Amino acid sequence: MDKEKKKKLKAQYKQNEQDAIRASIPMGIEELKSLLSFLNREDAPECDHTLKESIEFLEANNLNPELVVPWLIEHGGGCDCEVIYNVYDDVGDIVGWHLDEDA
Repeated sequence: MDKEKKKKLKAQYKQNEQDAIRASIPMGIEELKSLLSFLNREDAPECDHTLKESIEFLEANNLNPELVVPWLIEHGGGCDCEVIYNVYDDVGDIVGWHLDEDA
């Protein structure tokens, strides 16, 4: 297999992976960006190793925690700080949000 074909296959694999993640997100992209920004805000409390802040955000924005929390956990978000870092690693580029940005 030549380099160009290998490069195209790799790009297609990455695109398919991103499409699958995008399709699995149980809320709108803007809502996910808002959640990440909310958790990453300057005055956020120190993480207590729960999803307390995430759940409060979801409830305040009429999003169903029973649908969203399992997805967050599946993507490495077992607590609020892990949502910021691990979920971000999976979806930051997909949703167009970066740790140094606001929503």
